[in-house]
Amino acid sequence: MGGNTTSKDEIVEAYACKVGEMKDGEMREVSVGDGKALLVRHQGEYSAIGHKCTHYGAPLVKGALRDGRVRCPWHGACFNAKTGDIEDFPGLDCVPKHNIVIQDGDKVVIRACKSALETHKRYKPMVQTQNEDGPHVVIVGGGPASVTCAETLRQKSFLGKITILSADPYLPYDRTKLSKAMDIKPEAIFLRPQEFYDAVNIKIINNKRVNGVNAETQVVTCEDGDTFKYDKLMVATGGRPRTLPIPGWDLKNVYVLRTPNDANAIAEVAKGRKVVICGASFIGMEVAASLVSKAESISVCEFFSVPFERVLGKEVGLFLQKMHESKGVKFHMNASMVELKGENGAVAKAILKDGSELEADLVIAGVGMIPATEFLKDTGIQISSHGFVGVDRHMRALKSSGDGEIFENIYAAGDIAMFPQMLRDWQPSNIQHWQMAHYHGRVAGTNMVVPNDELQSVESVPFFWTQQYGKSLRYTGYGVGYDDIVIKGEVSEGKFCAYYTCKDQIVAIATMNSDPVAADFAQRMLSGKALTKSSI
Repeated sequence: MGGNTTSKDEIVEAYACKVGEMKDGEMREVSVGDGKALLVRHQGEYSAIGHKCTHYGAPLVKGALRDGRVRCPWHGACFNAKTGDIEDFPGLDCVPKHNIVIQDGDKVVIRACKSALETHKRYKPMVQTQNEDGPHVVIVGGGPASVTCAETLRQKSFLGKITILSADPYLPYDRTKLSKAMDIKPEAIFLRPQEFYDAVNIKIINNKRVNGVNAETQVVTCEDGDTFKYDKLMVATGGRPRTLPIPGWDLKNVYVLRTPNDANAIAEVAKGRKVVICGASFIGMEVAASLVSKAESISVCEFFSVPFERVLGKEVGLFLQKMHESKGVKFHMNASMVELKGENGAVAKAILKDGSELEADLVIAGVGMIPATEFLKDTGIQISSHGFVGVDRHMRALKSSGDGEIFENIYAAGDIAMFPQMLRDWQPSNIQHWQMAHYHGRVAGTNMVVPNDELQSVESVPFFWTQQYGKSLRYTGYGVGYDDIVIKGEVSEGKFCAYYTCKDQIVAIATMNSDPVAADFAQRMLSGKALTKSSI
């Protein structure tokens, strides 16, 4: 599967600027025919690529350019400024690449194929033939790490069989949208249509739950008795939402949010009803924002004193709380849910630790996840006490012996992986971001096929976002263990940059209405030029 152009494609040209008109590191959006292109000057050379991010369509001209890559201002995806290839995520596609011609010695002209201007997405070339007798890669899990791993294999000319075993009934989908648009239909958020997987011979088997792996015989077993022989295996099963071990949890209308079915059911039941959300997490607060205009009331109970206190700090957390309160959401902080009481088999009240009672027609838990790794228990793979899979810098599973030995043909990726992280001197970390799962999958897929002297590591800066009431907060870096927060701007006005520091080093940043500060900070961290506290 290749790009967007053919040899007979119509060529369109447009004058962009004079050679000396733009500075190094400058970007411009230029109209070309009926479309647009992003003109970039880097190290004295001009290049032109697609102007919109392939994830959600953000204008790349408002992003950050550094070290020859353009980073999306919204969610952190990166594109090579010369080739248009995607180099960091989220999203799966590259942007088109256009040609630059210097005319009359000083005129920069963009020359583009018309078809490449009609779309802002481009597939990276993938092999479409398959050797049925070739090696077999089995991927367990149906999330973004699985898809990027499979696509990377085909991009690297892997001709063997690729099988994705997914417990979901649907094709891999964009799970980040479930808490923001809860009535969305699964097919509207598929990462790829079935036709795509068919074209590049990636086989996805749905409703397939794996319950065992034999690392010696290289066989995966499933609950229904099916077995799959693998040459190389990647496990990217993600997690299941944590439930509360309290009386009444089995009552009707008590939900966790994991699947489109969960989201659709919650959206339907919540109409005109009293909703109680346990946990002021990012998912919990996005659910509150999504339902507040539909429900009769929404109450949130949270163990901490302020939402997002551990991650964002009290000042930013309190701002987000007040934003919700202005929409009618009620908060019960420093409060734990200890019991649910029902009427006629359905939940009717939520009881808090202090004895207070909240009327509840619907209860939703947003209290974290448990890694779905129980089936790896007796495989010899290193599993932490919390259920995370230990991997080396190349995403290869560590052996449980604890002496650093690896399984050469078993990989783990995504939310379940405890991986060496670049920003903390390669110390093991678990980062449950949509963007990071994509990157893990690409690294694993690459390392399955390249020689040992070309193995890749996870050299990515964590980037996540949340959107509530039309306001987007962006967060990049790794702020675990920060000791101070320096805030520039006005948090109360929703326009700020919060710098999270550890001693004199800025380890993370959260921004609102301050693009492209987060994107540029991520670029700086990636190049080893992160800011210090004294330089803010």
